Amino acid sequence: MTSLINKIFPVIEETQEIQLAAVNMDMIRYANCWEDADLLLDGLGNQKGNSILSIASGGDNSFSLLTTDAKKVVAIDINEVQLFLVELKKEAIRTFSHSEYLRFIGFANGKDRSEMYHTIREQLSEGAKAYWDNQQDKIESGLVHNGKFENYLSAFCKYILPLIHSKETVRQLLSPKSAEDQAAFMEKHWNTWRWRFLFKIFFSRFVLGTFGRDPSFLKEVDIKVSSFLLDRANTYLSTEACQNNWMLKFILQGTFEKQLPHYVQKKNFEHIKQNLDRLVLEKGLVEDAIQKHGTFDAFNLSNIFEYMDTDTFSIVGNQLLKGSTAQTKFAYWNLMVPRRLSDLFQKQLKINAPGKLIDRGFFYRDFIVDQREVLPSIPIWKRIESAVVQS
Repeated sequence: MTSLINKIFPVIEETQEIQLAAVNMDMIRYANCWEDADLLLDGLGNQKGNSILSIASGGDNSFSLLTTDAKKVVAIDINEVQLFLVELKKEAIRTFSHSEYLRFIGFANGKDRSEMYHTIREQLSEGAKAYWDNQQDKIESGLVHNGKFENYLSAFCKYILPLIHSKETVRQLLSPKSAEDQAAFMEKHWNTWRWRFLFKIFFSRFVLGTFGRDPSFLKEVDIKVSSFLLDRANTYLSTEACQNNWMLKFILQGTFEKQLPHYVQKKNFEHIKQNLDRLVLEKGLVEDAIQKHGTFDAFNLSNIFEYMDTDTFSIVGNQLLKGSTAQTKFAYWNLMVPRRLSDLFQKQLKINAPGKLIDRGFFYRDFIVDQREVLPSIPIWKRIESAVVQS
């Protein structure tokens, strides 16, 4: 098994910048957003006319937030290359039709991607031009397949999964069936010793940290990574929800086909195109965006708290509160490290009741929406009376 894996994969201070200093920022880590946009939009609710701060990552969920008709969506990332990716997607959405965009970005087959790139090249910033001019191979092969994390998942689909199950068994797992039949198929045909053994090797802390994410991203994790992920996967694969999930389809079949992320579904794509100029790209940390743009009515924080120690989490939480309004909502995911703003700031935040949607990002522990408490207004005469009594 060691030879197989080898063949497949021939002083910290309490600030985010220093915590992330060891992370390689000159690559596309995520070509797609691996958080469920439908869940995010459901959690944040009506944001028409509001200002939203969103972790950029692959850009997908920041684009999806434009369907809320927000006044402004600021997509921020510390990794400039991720912003180059979002910028390229933005200009491609602006210029191309829906079918052309699917072809250009890699959701559909295409042989003219380099030519398409040159039709939008002049719309890009100088930094983005310089970067993408040297990444023509990634553009030609379809950008949505070419992040570090996507390459990791593709390796699982291409090299590991065939050692466990045939393509027909994968197809049967994902085919329409009742909840009872899905659970029975999972237990009888899918959850074999090979599945458990090889899954736990491939999604171990070492392999995931080295080839999928970054070791620094797992620094705060104090549980057995492979066992946690196997349990999450087995639970989800036993439900009907797994039959219609673009994330799972990519992981198990290496393709998207007609199961597309929210932002590239045709109706949403056209809505986003209309609001595209409301998307602002910023390099830095969330506190940098707050300092530049002022307060926000909603935050899409991805799973940034996963990487922070408790002290940094507290510092960032205070900065987020300063950048919020009276009814701001904070949406974020916990993967393997439990972090809740509402636990940290119990007097200022309340937990929103979860919706009924099942998270397509089945590997996450929790999706959380915290909201600022709306304090009751106190008449001026009451405040004067209280002040007199206290004096």
